[in-house]
Amino acid sequence: MTMFHAVVLIDHHGAEVLQFDAEHVQAQKVKSSTRHSRSHGSTVRTEHEFYGHVCDALAGINEVLMTGSHTAMADFRHYVEKHRPALAKPIVGYETVDHPTEAQLIALARKFFLKYDRMAGTPVPM
Repeated sequence: MTMFHAVVLIDHHGAEVLQFDAEHVQAQKVKSSTRHSRSHGSTVRTEHEFYGHVCDALAGINEVLMTGSHTAMADFRHYVEKHRPALAKPIVGYETVDHPTEAQLIALARKFFLKYDRMAGTPVPM
């Protein structure tokens, strides 16, 4: 099953990646590691590992909408631009949201991609 779109709800504790098409939704959760050590920078390394796992979950998806708190998305965006620049192109939008349900998230993403695809001139069946 080919899914062109995904929406990601991200915060500093985890991420939910929802790939979808017109009839199906496939969910994947990525949890942030809670292990910390006394070594300098361990929190940064742990955060980078988490963002790396989120990036891995997005591999092969054509268009991604990132959602979540402003701070979490800004931190993720900075990581992508610095460490995974090839992933920056498929991320076509960032939307600040506050604890939506899965159904609300999918509805938001479908509305976003309908408008985005029309503006790009490449309508894709949703």
